[in-house]
Amino acid sequence: MARRSAGRLGGLVAAGKAARSNQYVQRLVEDPELRNNLAAALAAARKAYKRLQNGRAPARALLEDRKLQRQLREAANALQQAGEGLRGKRRRRRGVRTLGLLVVGAGLALALSEGARKKVLDLVFGAEEEFEYKGTTTPGASTNGAGAASSTEAGTSAQSTVSGGE
Repeated sequence: MARRSAGRLGGLVAAGKAARSNQYVQRLVEDPELRNNLAAALAAARKAYKRLQNGRAPARALLEDRKLQRQLREAANALQQAGEGLRGKRRRRRGVRTLGLLVVGAGLALALSEGARKKVLDLVFGAEEEFEYKGTTTPGASTNGAGAASSTEAGTSAQSTVSGGE
């Protein structure tokens, strides 16, 4: 009999060493929020189980009993938070949502307001320069202009000779 208890004791010592090296057990021991989430999930699950055992058909109770549904929802939420804490996931903060809302709002303001859009473009790319084209040649000195004028004169003289011949 002493042999059996010594074997059990050795098994417990080995289990204790294994538990100390397990990161999940360490996190459970160190994190009070994780323990609170697990306790809340267990309490809500117990209440839901007691309510489910009240004599009605379980399927009907699940569909019709609002209090049972609320207790199950609480248990599920607490287990989800405990799982995130156990895995080391942190819950997203409200700042991320606010930053996203701010970016969407700024985008809409730029899309809908021409004045704001121009200001942002001027800040990013510099002020837009007014460009006015000034040609280096005058319209009368152009060779194309002189050629066009002489061809119209030639066309009118040709018409006058054709009409004069009749």
